Amino acid sequence: MSETTTRDDAPSPATESRLERMGIPRSVAWGYLGVLLFMTGVGVDSNFITPHLVEALGSPEATVATIITAYSLTVLVGSYLSGALADLLGPRKVMLLGFGVWVVFQALFLVALDSGSFWAVALTYAIRGFGYPLFAFGFLVWVNVATRPERNGSAVGWFYVAFTGGLPTLGSLFAIGAIPTFGGGFAGEAGAMWVSLLPVTLGFLVAWFGVRDPRGSRRIAPAGDSASTVMLSGLSLTVRSPKVLMGFLVRLINTAPQYGMFIVLPAVIADERGWGQARWLTMTVLVYATNILVNALFGWIGDRIGWQRTVKWFGVFGSSLGLLAWWYVPQLVPYGSDWGFWVATAAGCVFGCLLAGFVPMGAIMPALAPERKGAAMAMYTTAAGGAAFLGSAVVALGFAVGFGGQGIVWMFVALYAAAFVMVGRLTVDQPGHAPAPRAAAVAAR
Repeated sequence: MSETTTRDDAPSPATESRLERMGIPRSVAWGYLGVLLFMTGVGVDSNFITPHLVEALGSPEATVATIITAYSLTVLVGSYLSGALADLLGPRKVMLLGFGVWVVFQALFLVALDSGSFWAVALTYAIRGFGYPLFAFGFLVWVNVATRPERNGSAVGWFYVAFTGGLPTLGSLFAIGAIPTFGGGFAGEAGAMWVSLLPVTLGFLVAWFGVRDPRGSRRIAPAGDSASTVMLSGLSLTVRSPKVLMGFLVRLINTAPQYGMFIVLPAVIADERGWGQARWLTMTVLVYATNILVNALFGWIGDRIGWQRTVKWFGVFGSSLGLLAWWYVPQLVPYGSDWGFWVATAAGCVFGCLLAGFVPMGAIMPALAPERKGAAMAMYTTAAGGAAFLGSAVVALGFAVGFGGQGIVWMFVALYAAAFVMVGRLTVDQPGHAPAPRAAAVAAR
């Protein structure tokens, strides 16, 4: 993506609306609501899918973790394609493709569940994984195109308000209401997954008809680049630039523990600690509601005190402490106690809050390669989707070597330690801040 493409038609500071001064580009504002609704539908099964698959297939948790890892792998691939295809075709077409994939394969997955066929379930669930990153991260590329550089941190922060507002927060809240409506238990979970098609479809319609910004309907990559060059540009940039590679790894590590905890914690909180499924879903809603409330705040903080500093101290260091608190506090309070549940939830909210400290990575990545922003965003979206793969893979590996939940949590803390080292090297030229000499030029080589 060229620098001129990113800035075309962006309003000047003097003509910005109140919404734009908050960090939401007016031209794509309805897309944020569309992403919120879409991801609400995607998030409905996020906190009960593991036990549901165990019961439906009669398979052990370790086998089901492998299915979820395969799904996460397609999310990883779909996340790369969202950036690369948006560069080639424009974000609008990519969002349409993502919606179609998710709806079709969600329905096929649920039919496969009724059949009890392991391979049919694994295949349809995996292919469904292409859907949401194409839709959501395709829109994120659109946001990057439509936003002034000095507002990038805030605009990305609002994107994650919408994204995590749906997955898992409102998705879990939706499940809390839908499961008993369909009879509770296994049947109620199946009914909730069928009805999840409604918010997904509504979210698509809001974004499709509400966002009319013409930049989303046209190619972002330079006109002279071939299709193969555009599709591979993110990978080639990552090979050439150590800083882009490190940025990719930091974003990959960012939310990996979140997805890992979706697998590990349901049984711990609901069964081992005696609080039940409804309490686990309630905890999830509150933890990620906290994240929603501060995503935009940390985007604003990054714009003010520096993107790199915000990610390093709030995102990496803070999240590692929050993750440890979310694991250990539930173990220290009395089994099944009401006050213990709320204390454990508060510990989880610390993690949810500080996880938002990673928001400025969405501004750092394109700034690492200012002449190839589309390629850099392809790698950012790949890492954002790949976090689900890494999180479930760490859990699968931990189970395979005999680690319990505690060992898996410390595996994630070790990943955060690696991210802390890497983020210290991600110096960029940030508008309104002292320039980082040669940083962007070196990164783009």
